[in-house]
Amino acid sequence: MSTKRIPTSTYRLQVTSDFDLTAAKDVVDYVRDLGADWLYLSPVLQAEPGSQHGYDVVDHTHVDTDRGGDEGLRALAEAAHAAGLGVLVDVVPNHVGVATPEANPWWWSLLEHGQGSPVAWAFDVDWEAGDGRIRVPVLDDRLLDAVELRDGRLFVGETAYPTAPDTVHDGDSVETVHARQHYEFVHWKRADHELNYRRFFAVNTLAAIRVEEPEVFAASHATIGGWFRDGLVDGLRIDHPDGLYDPAGYLQDLAGLTGGAYTLVEKILEPGEELPSSWPVDGTTGYDALGLLDRVFVDPAGEDTLTAASGAEPTDWKQLTHDTRRGIADGILGSEVQRLARLLRPVADGLPHERVVDAVAEIVASFDVYRTYLPEGAHDLIAALEGAAAARPDLDDVIDRIAPALVDPSSAAAVRLQQTSGMVMAKGVEDTAFYRTSRLTNLSEVGGDPSIFAVSVGDFHQAQRDRLGSWPHTMTTLTTHDTKRSEDTRARIAVLAETGHEWSSALERLQSLVPLEDAVLADLLWQAIVGARPASRERLHAYAEKASREAGNSTTWTEPDEDFERRMHALVDAAFDEPAVVAVLDALDERIDAAGWSNGLAQKLVQLTAPGVPDVYQGTEFWDRSLVDPDNRRPVDYTERRHVLAELDGPDDDGPEQLPAVGLDGAAKLLVTSRALRVRRDHPELFTRYLALEATGSAADHVLAFDRGGAVTVATRLPIGLRRVGGWGDTLVHPVPLDRVDLLTGRRFTAARGIPLSELLADYPVALLVPAHVVEPTDHGTAAVDDARTTPADPATGSDATETDAQAEIDILEGHA
Repeated sequence: MSTKRIPTSTYRLQVTSDFDLTAAKDVVDYVRDLGADWLYLSPVLQAEPGSQHGYDVVDHTHVDTDRGGDEGLRALAEAAHAAGLGVLVDVVPNHVGVATPEANPWWWSLLEHGQGSPVAWAFDVDWEAGDGRIRVPVLDDRLLDAVELRDGRLFVGETAYPTAPDTVHDGDSVETVHARQHYEFVHWKRADHELNYRRFFAVNTLAAIRVEEPEVFAASHATIGGWFRDGLVDGLRIDHPDGLYDPAGYLQDLAGLTGGAYTLVEKILEPGEELPSSWPVDGTTGYDALGLLDRVFVDPAGEDTLTAASGAEPTDWKQLTHDTRRGIADGILGSEVQRLARLLRPVADGLPHERVVDAVAEIVASFDVYRTYLPEGAHDLIAALEGAAAARPDLDDVIDRIAPALVDPSSAAAVRLQQTSGMVMAKGVEDTAFYRTSRLTNLSEVGGDPSIFAVSVGDFHQAQRDRLGSWPHTMTTLTTHDTKRSEDTRARIAVLAETGHEWSSALERLQSLVPLEDAVLADLLWQAIVGARPASRERLHAYAEKASREAGNSTTWTEPDEDFERRMHALVDAAFDEPAVVAVLDALDERIDAAGWSNGLAQKLVQLTAPGVPDVYQGTEFWDRSLVDPDNRRPVDYTERRHVLAELDGPDDDGPEQLPAVGLDGAAKLLVTSRALRVRRDHPELFTRYLALEATGSAADHVLAFDRGGAVTVATRLPIGLRRVGGWGDTLVHPVPLDRVDLLTGRRFTAARGIPLSELLADYPVALLVPAHVVEPTDHGTAAVDDARTTPADPATGSDATETDAQAEIDILEGHA
């Protein structure tokens, strides 16, 4: 039996028809040269025609033909393996795309034959609620006048729907034919409260499947199983496990299918929440790590000033998220709440249906986590029940009546509640509340809690030790296809916590120049403009529209307020056209640029060298100032990245003749990324432990440093504050005293009681030190020891210590412990 393969790092690629598997194969050598260990692919099974993301799978039997098909995946996998890279693929077990029924054989069959379809068992439909028909919410105000009968099919626009056998006869009207079908076209607005099939969140065109049924699992995972039997794929990323009937059971089935291969779950953990230890997985996709990485580079001293600057923003995050979740439960996910209430009828006999619906909505709005996993997570459910009862004492009798069914793991209502709470949390918090808070917007990230403003260095170190001890192979990330802002955008926004009153004054000036009555949204938009600058006008207009409609305070997706949106778009235009506004933004740029670069390099190096398996999202080895999707899924220029990487490596693989500047061209970030990825891949023995390193001196609060068992990371934090105290001065960092080389500069540091940060960080705000013996003239892309600059021996000891054996450091580290 083969040994389970574990990546040291991954590189995420968004596979589309424009960047297909053949194009992905063409960057295998670049990813290898960069230093990443595995390729990490977005979903590749057959998706909706024209899909840009692949999460709307319509056919599980083969790889998407527009993305390169089965042969494209095989060729990519073979090329990756030949280059020494593993392959991780994103899979979607919870739902399928149904926007184009003809493209999805299962959905077409369901519509054609209803409950008599041979695949009816695949879908989660409440047939009783629809009087035996499935409701399809595709009509506008014209209702059935929008439907045509052509060639024995019903059409809504150009989308075809099947007709049941023997239900179409010459002379039949659309209304007559429609009435004979196993489905019913309804107005799209009815979906919120009357839909009778489970969706992915509130997306009508993504229908959930019952993968808990053995037949459905087998049919939807046969191709995936073949990938492992053929040795094409080495690991999986599981999308949205919280939507599944039984996540633990599904993951057990999956482990059996893949032989226990490396598996990650897109599980959003709230602060303090732990991944269920019973799951046979290697960890999450890394949002929990992202939240800590962001906050350790935020100045806690800026909290009060930014809170005051945010003005009308709600100050009680818990109340805000309760209210936004309740709005979702009463609104776009009302269908799920209604279905839960129907399941509770046996225990709620005699209670008015409306009161049961009210109680269920209050309960799902009261969770502090996305989902419970009964019986393992019963305490979270009990807390939600108690919270709902405290908030709504008028519903005490209803909650008492239905609570036993909701805490019984064998109850259908309990299972449905578990599947529903995560949807309400995601839509109510990620897609609503995050757009209604603007104090410091880099904190509004998936899995994060914006009320937690900053994290201390000590708490950060403890979290890394915990990760290494509990989930050493979990993914860590800074940017994904789902992040609200990319890592470098957030790194710039984080600087605002250090500028305090300067940002407050700038915001007040901007508000006076371009007034917008929604002050919270205006603050959020100005931070996006500052963080993503120099983003194009078109990108910022698209972001403003999405952000404002997601917030739902002044305009919405379903009922846009054209007058408000015109004023909002005028704000964006002013950032380009109004000289006074541009002057304010230029002054902010001048103030935060260098600090934003410092934060960007620091968080990148820390993520790449800290415990876990770091992922590099496509293109973020350069500076990337993106906003929410689809902005963060723009094409990547690999030609330019190859060119810069070749320049960094130099003609003899001994590094550049001149160190790259920390500027907009991205070379410095590529240097940090490639050197960290390569040493992690090529010298895993240097990444076996986690030891927080002490710093002493006048600027000790501005350094974050740790030793991974040989590799030492040193990063600057709060760079504007560092400037205020006059720089590093007498500050020293204290690693185990061995001869070391900084992989970024080639500078050598001899064993000493402490390394002066004024010397170590003279070129960059970060350093990556390794034992000197690791860096040899033949090492790829690193400076040779013989040519490395050397710092003097420790004057206090006269030592020029030459110990370079890795085991010696291990012994010393264990002695520290």
